[in-house]
Amino acid sequence: MNKLPIIAIGGSAGGLDCLAAVLKDLSPEIPAAILGVIHIGAHEIDLPDYFGGSSALPVGYAKDGEPIAAARVFLAPPDRHLIVEQGHLHLGRGPKENHTRPAIDPLFRSAAGSYGPLVIGAILTGFLTDGTAGLWEVKRRGGIAIVQDPDDAEVPSMPLSALRQVKVDHCVPIAELGPLLNRLAAETVKTASQVALFKRGRGRSRHGLHGRNSNRPDLPRLWRCP
Repeated sequence: MNKLPIIAIGGSAGGLDCLAAVLKDLSPEIPAAILGVIHIGAHEIDLPDYFGGSSALPVGYAKDGEPIAAARVFLAPPDRHLIVEQGHLHLGRGPKENHTRPAIDPLFRSAAGSYGPLVIGAILTGFLTDGTAGLWEVKRRGGIAIVQDPDDAEVPSMPLSALRQVKVDHCVPIAELGPLLNRLAAETVKTASQVALFKRGRGRSRHGLHGRNSNRPDLPRLWRCP
């Protein structure tokens, strides 16, 4: 399965306007799937309608079993955790985490487990510490960790918590986050393609370009053993 980058974003108090600003700045051709969690609890709020007016990307609530696709925004619906599992999204009613469902940690944790270094996690404004443990897992699995600059956040608790516990890669104001995500998504795709090409090359070097018993001496340097 060819995997694409995952941009996982989580926010709480003040997060609606922040996420709307980020989505507005994302390229309609961004080569990544955008997965979002806002602390809405069980309240029936039409987030796709709220964000759809500010984004050039299709925005919708995630559906259980839905395939992940690039250049789309998938949001956690009310009272459901958003879980990533090998190319698909799942919705769960497991226990609340950090006093809330949907919560940010299950999204970050499951994305990191399935997509490793292809995950870009971003924590926005909010109370308490949701997202910190998940962002730590994103970083541990080789992904990129981002937090909103606490001085730019309406409620700085979540960004500050992440900064204390995680060695983040970027700490930026909301005005800079959308352009940063566009750049990181493109760079992640390029890096993943180079790694895949290298791995294919190593596999071919083991068995030869023309079969398992090939002894051709003119293999490109990339495919030669040291």
